[in-house]
Amino acid sequence: MKELSLHILDITQNSIRAQAKLVRLVIIESLANNELTIIIEDDGCGIPADRLQNITDPFVTTRTTRRVGLGLSLFKAAAEACGGFFEISSTPGVGTKVVGTFMRDHIDRAPLGNMADTILTMVMSFGETDLNYEHDYNNQLFVFNTREIKEILDVESLNEPDILNWIREFVQEGLEEIMEENIYGKVLSRTKSDS
Repeated sequence: MKELSLHILDITQNSIRAQAKLVRLVIIESLANNELTIIIEDDGCGIPADRLQNITDPFVTTRTTRRVGLGLSLFKAAAEACGGFFEISSTPGVGTKVVGTFMRDHIDRAPLGNMADTILTMVMSFGETDLNYEHDYNNQLFVFNTREIKEILDVESLNEPDILNWIREFVQEGLEEIMEENIYGKVLSRTKSDS
């Protein structure tokens, strides 16, 4: 896939099919450690131990519409091709956790992609499932939580055009803010050390 955000969309759709009520997406970008970590965790029905053993085999899928499931196997291959690792753990009746790490500056690492549009797509496709998204960029944190927004707005669904437009802008501005703080901080510290 051309962007890591497409992997995220694909894997979170597995959470929806697993009847998750909450999906937690955590992205950690560390310039100091040269790492990009993506964690997707849900409270869905979980995966039985016998299926978990070969879950990244592309010819193992629970889908009835096609006989091939590439999502997890492609995510695993992408992480391992970039000096990182892939890990999945699951407990039936509790949920599933998928972790992929990447060497951030690896030449073969796909870009993360447009996370504002990715989050918007997730909100639109999740139905009643809630999303908690945390993005840590060099120890600057942005958090987006659909449960909190529903409570503040006193609505059951966020699938209204005005709300969706606000969500895209909120996520875009939040991510720009944590990334700009890192850039501004570096410029400021260089200026102080130069004088």
